[in-house]
Amino acid sequence: MARYVLDPSDTAAVADLADRFLARTPGWDPFRHVDAIRAESERLPVGVRQFLVSSRAAEEPVIQVAGLPVDRDLVPTPASWQAAEKDGAAIREELVLLLVASVLGDPFGWASQQNGRLVHDVCPSRGQETSLTSASSQTQLTLHTEDVFHTCRGDYVALLCLRNPDGVGTTVASLDDIALPEATRELLQQDRFLFYPDDSHVVLPEHGADAPLTSLEEREHERSSVLFGPRDHPYLRIDADFTSPLPGDEEAAAALRDCADLLAAGARRVVLEPGEVAFLDNYRVVHGRDLFTPRYDGTDRWLKRTSMVRDIRRTYVHTRSRSRVLG
Repeated sequence: MARYVLDPSDTAAVADLADRFLARTPGWDPFRHVDAIRAESERLPVGVRQFLVSSRAAEEPVIQVAGLPVDRDLVPTPASWQAAEKDGAAIREELVLLLVASVLGDPFGWASQQNGRLVHDVCPSRGQETSLTSASSQTQLTLHTEDVFHTCRGDYVALLCLRNPDGVGTTVASLDDIALPEATRELLQQDRFLFYPDDSHVVLPEHGADAPLTSLEEREHERSSVLFGPRDHPYLRIDADFTSPLPGDEEAAAALRDCADLLAAGARRVVLEPGEVAFLDNYRVVHGRDLFTPRYDGTDRWLKRTSMVRDIRRTYVHTRSRSRVLG
């Protein structure tokens, strides 16, 4: 893990940068302003920019920046992402996340998640406590690659903490943390696995996340390997809840279970504090979340989240459209 802490003067500089941008930009529409935000990110303090660029080059699995500005009079945690979208909650913090994230990559959204928004709100929601989505609370989110099903899934997942009074942990694990037997490693490098979209991509708002529209087998999926890329330092693609071996392939099933179990045993907790962002390399680490008991009183855990690719043009090529919304 690599971590950088802004000093108070740099925190104030980032806040001023965001405030000035919002003052001269009528109407908050991050998709419309995303290129201007990227250009504005060059005005961030030089220390944090150098840290992010060097961490990106080194392929650090977890990159943390602490001391980012969060409004002292932050509004209560929204009851749902829909409420946050309606109220335009924490727009400046959303911009701060995009400014810092733009140094590492190009943010994008999903047509099937949170109305295609570029930045998501992660907060507990009534009725979603045991769902396999970020709106859950009383079930542990198992370690997973974000959006495991898609070729153009993000290179990074960014999580900016606005509020976390209970110290809810984000769990992370990588191949560097485990001793994977060579025979298992070889098998996981073969195209013997199916990757499915998680419930957040297939559930319409009028349905509950506990009532998915389709069974796993009915969903569109990709066939590929769990490990890929450099053989001496492979990348990882796995989600125990939404990855399966080819039908009848018991060897692949056993390898998948062994890998998931080893990753779970080697997982570490990252507890984010307000003003701290974690960029998770979605090729090098899998992540999850502790369970917790929500209060629904406006003080619950609240994160801003976005995904980024290192080069947005690979999504343009895949979708044949210059759109930052994948669907």
